[in-house]
Amino acid sequence: MKRLFPLFFFSLFILSCGGKSDENASAKKEEESTKPIYKFGYKLNDFKVVHDTVAHGESFGEILDRHHVWFPEILKISKKVKNVFDVRRLRAGKPYTILAARDSTEKAQVFIYQHDLINHTIIDFKDAVIVAEKARKKVKTVLKKASGVITSSLSEALDKQGVNAMVANDLSEIYAWTIDFFRLQKNDRFKVIYEQKYIDDTIPAGVGRIQAAQFEHVNKSFYAFKYVSDSISGIQEYYDEKANHLRRAFLKAPLKFSRISSRYNLKRKIAFYGRVKPHKGTDFAAPVGSPIMSTANGRVIESRYRAGNGNYVKIRHNSTYMTQYLHMKSRKVKVGQYVKQGQVIGYVGMTGNTSGPHVCYRFWKNGVQVDPLKQKLPAAKAMKKSIKPKYLEFIQSVKEELDAIEYVN
Repeated sequence: MKRLFPLFFFSLFILSCGGKSDENASAKKEEESTKPIYKFGYKLNDFKVVHDTVAHGESFGEILDRHHVWFPEILKISKKVKNVFDVRRLRAGKPYTILAARDSTEKAQVFIYQHDLINHTIIDFKDAVIVAEKARKKVKTVLKKASGVITSSLSEALDKQGVNAMVANDLSEIYAWTIDFFRLQKNDRFKVIYEQKYIDDTIPAGVGRIQAAQFEHVNKSFYAFKYVSDSISGIQEYYDEKANHLRRAFLKAPLKFSRISSRYNLKRKIAFYGRVKPHKGTDFAAPVGSPIMSTANGRVIESRYRAGNGNYVKIRHNSTYMTQYLHMKSRKVKVGQYVKQGQVIGYVGMTGNTSGPHVCYRFWKNGVQVDPLKQKLPAAKAMKKSIKPKYLEFIQSVKEELDAIEYVN
């Protein structure tokens, strides 16, 4: 018995410690469960919270019905909120949150539809008054830097560094009037300072505007700095290091991303016919349905179908210039309509005489068809002389920061 005595008390000690440990863990768990959790402006602890996504073909009514809301009430909610949110426009795959009653009914009281990572719509019908409002999560914007050397494409160079694809898209738009992105050369290189958005400090939520960039194309350097030169309009434009506007009166191409499949060529020989047949347009190959843009402001003077041209649109920009866009799948503008530079006027197709999906872009100067890629096109309105000194002072430190960025292969 003497030998068992110490062991007996040791076991009691272990059981006693274990019991206290379990009690502490239980108390901690209970404390965590009662800790207030706030999201979308609600204390979630007060509700049964259901996170889900809109299924294909699923309606607002079906979702609420599944969460114990009767049809007459669903109809009342839909009508009440239609000026804020059209419940018929739920998109499959979009996340939503249901805040339901924490009782035996588990009836939905709040519906929160997330349009994207930042924007959401809240429909609150827990009380007699139905309220709908659009809301945004707090967004933190951080300036980021990137650089690269072109080996195959701009997108690939940025993708290697995990940079959002929209940065490539934005660069192509900024330099659309100065660099032909269909003819980038191997070892062309770039530097860029851009805005990266975050929610909850860590979750990427897309990119903002590019603040500054430098692009070296065929050993020539092109700078771009974002600046508001007109305080009245507040419009942000891009200028180079000498305060020259990067925008021109005409875009280089009617498509954002494609390739030139056939150039303007007055001596083109067609093998099938065995004779010379001039090609007075520039063909940009792209998938069917790709949006076609007007390369400048102007008024539509033709929008029709004609055998060889297929669906086409012709635009008069001023007394000197006209452009035409052929072989469209469909047209989006009518005769007499005024269109702005970059506005979608139709979609790539294969109508008329064509062997593949593309847009034939034709360019007139003083009534004569010319090669648009060889034209010295006019620039946009220049910066006011009174603003130029302020601009040059503003970009000095930004340019130094840009120049200090090292290229990443």
